[in-house]
Amino acid sequence: MVSDAREWYADGLRFECTQCGNCCTGPPGAVWFEPEEGRALAAALGIDHDVFLRDYARELPEGWSLKEHETEHGYDCIFLDRETIPGKAVCGVYHNRPTQCRTWPFWPENVASPRAWATTKRTTPCPGMDRGKIVPIEAIRIQRDASPAFWLEPRS
Repeated sequence: MVSDAREWYADGLRFECTQCGNCCTGPPGAVWFEPEEGRALAAALGIDHDVFLRDYARELPEGWSLKEHETEHGYDCIFLDRETIPGKAVCGVYHNRPTQCRTWPFWPENVASPRAWATTKRTTPCPGMDRGKIVPIEAIRIQRDASPAFWLEPRS
């Protein structure tokens, strides 16, 4: 994506993860990962790549997704841990999490406009948006532009 001098977030945006887990749950969906991310996750878990794919992933027409499981909160990512730290939801593979996870909330559709940002903040809901330190525009652009193109296409 080519940067646009008119980006509404030219002064940056505030974001601070509160470990609420709301970005890791919701209606059934997909937590996309690239093949090299799947291999890194398997290595971090100390398991064979084929075992990782069988036990933790599912293949969809668009690519590979981490599995989800139904909870009282919605469909949680298989690696979302709500037990270890009371009142917090933490990622069990944080240091190896897929790009989709690492770039939240700076996805292209979320930063498309002030209205899109506000809608995402309300509907996720994400209490970390508009909170904490300012993330500079350069960092937002890097995260925004890391999104694989298939994330942006409608899925059936």
